Amino acid sequence: MRSGRAYIRLMRGATSWLAAGSMMLSGCTVGPRFRPEHMEVGASFVEARHVATPDEIRRTNLELIDWWNRFNDPELTRLVTRAVEGNYDLKVAGQRILSERALRDVQASAWYPQFDANAGGGDDRHSINIDNWPVRPGNPLNRPGASYLTYGASASWEIDVFGRIRRSVQAQEEAVRATIEDRRAILLTMLSSLVIDYLALRDAQLRLDIANRNIARADDAYRLSVRLYTEGVGNSLQTAQAKSELDTQAAAREPLKTTISRLCHAIAVLLGEMPGNLESELRAPARLPDVPAFPQALPSAVIANRPDIRAAERNYAEATARIGVAVAELYPNFIIPLNFNPNASAMYQLFEAGGLSWKFLMLASMPLMHGGKITSQIRAARAAAEASRLAYRKTVLNAFREVEDAMAAWHDDREYVELLHRAADDSALANERARRLYAAGLTGFLDVLTTERTALEAENAEATARLDHLRDAVTLYVALGAGWQGMALTAQPLPVSLSQQNTLARAFQQ
Repeated sequence: MRSGRAYIRLMRGATSWLAAGSMMLSGCTVGPRFRPEHMEVGASFVEARHVATPDEIRRTNLELIDWWNRFNDPELTRLVTRAVEGNYDLKVAGQRILSERALRDVQASAWYPQFDANAGGGDDRHSINIDNWPVRPGNPLNRPGASYLTYGASASWEIDVFGRIRRSVQAQEEAVRATIEDRRAILLTMLSSLVIDYLALRDAQLRLDIANRNIARADDAYRLSVRLYTEGVGNSLQTAQAKSELDTQAAAREPLKTTISRLCHAIAVLLGEMPGNLESELRAPARLPDVPAFPQALPSAVIANRPDIRAAERNYAEATARIGVAVAELYPNFIIPLNFNPNASAMYQLFEAGGLSWKFLMLASMPLMHGGKITSQIRAARAAAEASRLAYRKTVLNAFREVEDAMAAWHDDREYVELLHRAADDSALANERARRLYAAGLTGFLDVLTTERTALEAENAEATARLDHLRDAVTLYVALGAGWQGMALTAQPLPVSLSQQNTLARAFQQ
């Protein structure tokens, strides 16, 4: 027992000394340090058409956090809240974050000594026909077996002198951050799909209302043509034309019903619900949401909110850390192995000095010749890092293009909607005058049909333009990377918690 206590004191002193030495040497981390890539960009976007004041920038930043509220539609706001809580793509992305964090902890575990315990016992018997000098083979005096009892512990500790472990942990930490940004990108994609589907649903319902009104007008025209024919003023050709127009308008209504059902199903799935759950909730007639006001201030720096840019930067940082991992393989590797395994044939002998057995070493290994494998790995890591840097720059350029395109579309479609609105009013007025002239017998039914179809096309064109203008707003908000800032990262637990694991797992968190 004294020998055991002496051994423990020796190990404590050696461990303290090695820990201090490891901390002194840990500052020697090989490989390049990550430096963010800087690109020369303008202070504002070209299509912004306005130099922002500090107050405008502050108001815009607040508006971008919950941009869906700018459409002034309470139902849309409720759907967004439900989608953030129930969308399965977000839940899957949350689990990926937890997985990457666990892998980061796996890498960090290499910093610490690795301990294992063992115990065993049994009988060992061998053949007596083996030459066991000075006794001849086959002699029954040979000792063919023995009882064997053992217990002990083994440990291994890698001293991270040149930062291989440190760079591995850094790389995995950047992978965690990239996964976080990926989830934010999924969040923005989900919000974009939800809002655009909702806008399309309200547009389809508006078109259905237009179709119902056109059917009513076509029915009035048909009844008028029948009355005039009965009175001897009209003819059968006009009646047939009016009936054909009525049937055409009635047929045009059916695809809109299918579109409304399809969009209701798509919205329900985005909310994580069964496709038919929102049929009654969303089928109620509703107006098309308001077009938000164009943001007062859009400095180019706001584009840094985009998750794809942030993820690209994190991927570049991870690739840079991987270079350090590869470079560290060129340097010596220091490992401290420890084995403590007393053994004996009787239980009481296991704790005697004669039964003690241990091994405590300091091992160092140095790569000498590997056929160029390590240097090739370094070149591959450097090439991967350069590719990540270039991918980051390309991501920034694409982001600027998307924002500029969205702003240009917003400005142009606003004027387009105004022009189509005037055209729709003029077409409706022309159709009303044609009907009055036809009722008075002053013009033919062909003029009624022509003006009616023109009015219908103009009304549908205005509805399409208004929908496109609303989509422009959604596209701009998403292109700016807005909407994730006010959202919680993830609240998804692991399927099996630590409390459900065995006692040793809870005690040591292996």
